[in-house]
Amino acid sequence: MSKSAYIQRNTNETKIQIAINLTGGPLEVKSLFTELPTATTTKSTEAAVASQSTSAQVISIQTGIGFLDHMIHALAKHSGWSLIVECIGDLHIDDHHTTEDCGIALGTALKEAMGSIRGVKRFGTGFAPLDESLSRAVVDLSNRPYCFTDMKFKREKIGDLSTEMIPHFLMSFAEAARITMHVDVLRGENDHHKAESAFKALAVALREAMASNGTNDVPSTKGVLM
Repeated sequence: MSKSAYIQRNTNETKIQIAINLTGGPLEVKSLFTELPTATTTKSTEAAVASQSTSAQVISIQTGIGFLDHMIHALAKHSGWSLIVECIGDLHIDDHHTTEDCGIALGTALKEAMGSIRGVKRFGTGFAPLDESLSRAVVDLSNRPYCFTDMKFKREKIGDLSTEMIPHFLMSFAEAARITMHVDVLRGENDHHKAESAFKALAVALREAMASNGTNDVPSTKGVLM
């Protein structure tokens, strides 16, 4: 497996760059925001950045949607990735394009960083609690994109993120990464806790699926996962 990738995704609705290293370590890119004239800056440039820097990982997430930043940060942290995500989106419309496109871009970056699927476990299962909430995630690095979620949200929004966009982000991510994902909130009362436990469970499952199986074989009876 190759371990790192850098991608840009530019549309009329969003401008995104992502750098990822699946094994952690140093990571640096030139910020998108420093390239923009002041007159064209948006809410994205004013948002606080979800960031963390240690000797093992560098994480910096800036989508313009605080709770989305928090969820991607949790995903990167517990997957063991170093990850930089920057998005300038049309948040004056709503949160849909930014959330969807960040999911697509992150999935694309993950697929490129994984490269050929060989020498890994392929399947992963993760459970993560957060206080009263408990979530389960099961993933397959299958090259067969599919996503099922059962999040059990009660609120319309968490912070500035519409709860309906959380499963949509996960679906967009799974389709672009070409993986199968099942993410279920098993129990919980607080919607913030439900979402965060779900992303952490997904991180645990991805980390297991991408772990070495001690061979260089393709983990499939077909002999190929492309």
